[in-house]
Amino acid sequence: MKAILSIGMLFASFCAVAQTIPSKDVQIKLATLAAPEDQRAEATVYASDGTLLRQGSNQTVCLADDPSREGLSVSCYHSSAQPFMERGWELRKEGKSAQEIFDIREAEAKAKTLQLPDHGSTLFALIADEKDVNWETGEATNTYTRSVVYIPWATVESTGLPLGPPAPGLPWIMDPGTHRAHIMINPPRN
Repeated sequence: MKAILSIGMLFASFCAVAQTIPSKDVQIKLATLAAPEDQRAEATVYASDGTLLRQGSNQTVCLADDPSREGLSVSCYHSSAQPFMERGWELRKEGKSAQEIFDIREAEAKAKTLQLPDHGSTLFALIADEKDVNWETGEATNTYTRSVVYIPWATVESTGLPLGPPAPGLPWIMDPGTHRAHIMINPPRN
């Protein structure tokens, strides 16, 4: 009897977790909200764990929300950043910390065993509070989008960008001099 109760409780917990993951169509709809509107229909979409949800036909790749975290957080990026992203997924699955992932990818990029974009590669990240997301229909309100332009190895000196935003909405450089150097553009929130 105890084993049957344990199996029943395990099944109930599995069902509760499974119910928190939106349908594939909703995951795709929400993920592509981060992409420029003219690129959404043909974008490739991955689940947060790297599982392919939809193969697209343009240069845009979107990453669906992680259902284990509250609120909505999705992103879309240029396909030239895909090797970098996939390597991060692999290392996370191995249980590596954020710093370990950074260090490993940095070393691999310097050794030229990890392909990085050789030009500016854009990423758009869109977020919304839990209360503003309908997980059944894929609708989200009160969203906020920030932009990132990856420029590996760029520095303050090579770009003229400051290390922090000089005023709301103005660009600045983050992680300068590393494989993950990027321009941050955070528009003011409404």
